[in-house]
Amino acid sequence: MTYQWQTCDFGSLNTLELYAALRLRQQIFVLEQNCLYLDLDNLDQVAIHIMCWRDGQLLAYQRCLAPGTNFTESALGRIVVDARARGQNLGRELVQRGIKHNLERWPHHDIRINAQAYLEAFYSELGFVAEGDVFDEDDIPHIQMVYPRLA
Repeated sequence: MTYQWQTCDFGSLNTLELYAALRLRQQIFVLEQNCLYLDLDNLDQVAIHIMCWRDGQLLAYQRCLAPGTNFTESALGRIVVDARARGQNLGRELVQRGIKHNLERWPHHDIRINAQAYLEAFYSELGFVAEGDVFDEDDIPHIQMVYPRLA
Protein backbone atom coordinates (compact mmCIF):
# COMPACT_ATOMS: atom_id res chain seq x y z
CA MET A 1 0.00 0.00 0.00
CA THR A 2 1.38 3.36 -1.00
CA TYR A 3 0.41 6.28 1.17
CA GLN A 4 0.80 9.90 0.15
CA TRP A 5 1.45 12.21 3.09
CA GLN A 6 0.63 15.88 2.94
CA THR A 7 1.54 18.63 5.41
CA CYS A 8 0.24 22.11 4.71
CA ASP A 9 -1.30 25.23 6.15
CA PHE A 10 -4.98 26.08 5.71
CA GLY A 11 -4.43 28.41 2.77
CA SER A 12 -2.69 25.63 0.84
CA LEU A 13 -5.62 23.22 1.11
CA ASN A 14 -7.75 23.10 -2.00
CA THR A 15 -11.51 22.79 -1.64
CA LEU A 16 -11.52 19.03 -2.28
CA GLU A 17 -8.85 18.43 0.40
CA LEU A 18 -10.67 20.63 2.91
CA TYR A 19 -13.96 18.92 2.15
CA ALA A 20 -12.36 15.47 2.61
CA ALA A 21 -10.87 16.49 5.97
CA LEU A 22 -14.12 17.92 7.29
CA ARG A 23 -16.08 14.93 6.01
CA LEU A 24 -13.72 12.44 7.69
CA ARG A 25 -13.87 14.36 10.96
CA GLN A 26 -17.68 14.39 10.83
CA GLN A 27 -17.83 10.70 9.87
CA ILE A 28 -15.82 9.64 12.92
CA PHE A 29 -16.44 12.24 15.60
CA VAL A 30 -20.13 12.95 14.94
CA LEU A 31 -21.59 9.82 13.34
CA GLU A 32 -19.40 6.95 14.57
CA GLN A 33 -19.01 8.34 18.08
CA ASN A 34 -22.55 9.72 18.15
CA CYS A 35 -21.38 13.09 19.43
CA LEU A 36 -22.99 16.38 18.55
CA TYR A 37 -20.42 19.16 18.82
CA LEU A 38 -19.25 22.19 16.85
CA ASP A 39 -16.28 20.90 14.87
CA LEU A 40 -15.59 24.19 13.11
CA ASP A 41 -13.92 26.10 15.94
CA ASN A 42 -11.89 28.72 14.01
CA LEU A 43 -8.62 26.86 14.69
CA ASP A 44 -8.36 25.20 11.28
CA GLN A 45 -7.35 28.51 9.73
CA VAL A 46 -4.23 28.77 11.94
CA ALA A 47 -3.38 25.06 12.00
CA ILE A 48 -0.95 22.93 10.06
CA HIS A 49 -2.83 19.97 8.60
CA ILE A 50 -1.27 16.52 8.22
CA MET A 51 -3.15 14.19 5.93
CA CYS A 52 -2.63 10.68 4.59
CA TRP A 53 -4.11 9.70 1.24
CA ARG A 54 -4.30 6.49 -0.75
CA ASP A 55 -5.86 6.30 -4.21
CA GLY A 56 -7.47 9.70 -3.76
CA GLN A 57 -9.12 8.76 -0.45
CA LEU A 58 -8.29 10.56 2.79
CA LEU A 59 -7.44 7.88 5.35
CA ALA A 60 -5.98 9.86 8.25
CA TYR A 61 -5.88 13.44 9.42
CA GLN A 62 -4.72 15.65 12.27
CA ARG A 63 -4.02 19.29 12.87
CA CYS A 64 -1.03 20.84 14.61
CA LEU A 65 -1.38 24.07 16.56
CA ALA A 66 1.26 26.57 17.60
CA PRO A 67 2.00 27.25 21.26
CA GLY A 68 -0.48 29.74 22.68
CA THR A 69 -3.24 28.87 20.22
CA ASN A 70 -5.18 26.35 22.29
CA PHE A 71 -2.73 25.66 25.14
CA THR A 72 0.52 27.15 26.39
CA GLU A 73 2.20 24.20 24.67
CA SER A 74 1.91 23.31 21.01
CA ALA A 75 -0.95 20.89 20.35
CA LEU A 76 -2.17 18.03 18.21
CA GLY A 77 -5.87 17.64 17.65
CA ARG A 78 -8.66 16.25 15.53
CA ILE A 79 -6.60 13.05 15.22
CA VAL A 80 -8.64 10.64 13.14
CA VAL A 81 -8.22 7.48 11.05
CA ASP A 82 -10.90 6.25 8.68
CA ALA A 83 -12.52 3.07 10.03
CA ARG A 84 -11.55 1.20 6.83
CA ALA A 85 -7.86 1.97 7.43
CA ARG A 86 -7.57 0.97 11.08
CA GLY A 87 -5.35 -1.87 12.23
CA GLN A 88 -2.51 -0.87 9.89
CA ASN A 89 -0.56 1.32 12.35
CA LEU A 90 -1.62 4.37 10.38
CA GLY A 91 -2.73 6.18 13.55
CA ARG A 92 0.67 5.56 15.12
CA GLU A 93 2.48 6.95 12.09
CA LEU A 94 0.10 9.92 11.94
CA VAL A 95 0.75 10.90 15.56
CA GLN A 96 4.50 10.32 15.20
CA ARG A 97 4.51 12.67 12.22
CA GLY A 98 2.61 15.26 14.27
CA ILE A 99 5.08 14.97 17.14
CA LYS A 100 8.02 15.33 14.76
CA HIS A 101 6.44 18.34 13.08
CA ASN A 102 5.66 20.16 16.33
CA LEU A 103 9.06 19.47 17.89
CA GLU A 104 10.86 20.68 14.76
CA ARG A 105 8.69 23.77 14.39
CA TRP A 106 8.40 24.67 18.08
CA PRO A 107 11.36 22.91 19.74
CA HIS A 108 11.12 24.82 23.02
CA HIS A 109 7.55 23.70 23.72
CA ASP A 110 5.96 20.50 24.93
CA ILE A 111 2.98 19.07 23.01
CA ARG A 112 -0.43 18.83 24.69
CA ILE A 113 -3.44 16.80 23.58
CA ASN A 114 -6.94 16.24 24.90
CA ALA A 115 -7.02 12.49 24.37
CA GLN A 116 -10.11 10.37 24.51
CA ALA A 117 -9.57 8.43 27.74
CA TYR A 118 -9.86 5.00 26.12
CA LEU A 119 -6.78 5.89 24.00
CA GLU A 120 -4.56 6.77 26.97
CA ALA A 121 -2.43 3.61 26.60
CA PHE A 122 -1.96 4.26 22.86
CA TYR A 123 -0.70 7.79 23.45
CA SER A 124 1.44 6.65 26.41
CA GLU A 125 3.22 4.19 24.11
CA LEU A 126 4.09 7.15 21.89
CA GLY A 127 5.62 9.10 24.79
CA PHE A 128 2.70 11.17 26.10
CA VAL A 129 2.19 11.42 29.87
CA ALA A 130 -1.27 11.81 31.40
CA GLU A 131 -1.92 14.94 33.45
CA GLY A 132 -4.87 15.40 35.76
CA ASP A 133 -8.10 13.53 35.99
CA VAL A 134 -10.43 12.25 33.32
CA PHE A 135 -12.95 14.92 32.33
CA ASP A 136 -16.03 15.09 30.15
CA GLU A 137 -15.76 16.82 26.79
CA ASP A 138 -18.84 16.63 24.57
CA ASP A 139 -20.12 13.62 26.57
CA ILE A 140 -16.90 11.65 25.94
CA PRO A 141 -14.31 10.98 28.70
CA HIS A 142 -11.01 12.72 27.91
CA ILE A 143 -7.66 13.17 29.62
CA GLN A 144 -4.99 15.76 28.99
CA MET A 145 -1.62 14.34 28.03
CA VAL A 146 1.73 15.99 27.41
CA TYR A 147 4.66 14.97 25.23
CA PRO A 148 7.87 16.53 26.64
CA ARG A 149 9.98 18.60 24.28
CA LEU A 150 13.47 17.54 23.40
CA ALA A 151 16.07 18.29 26.06
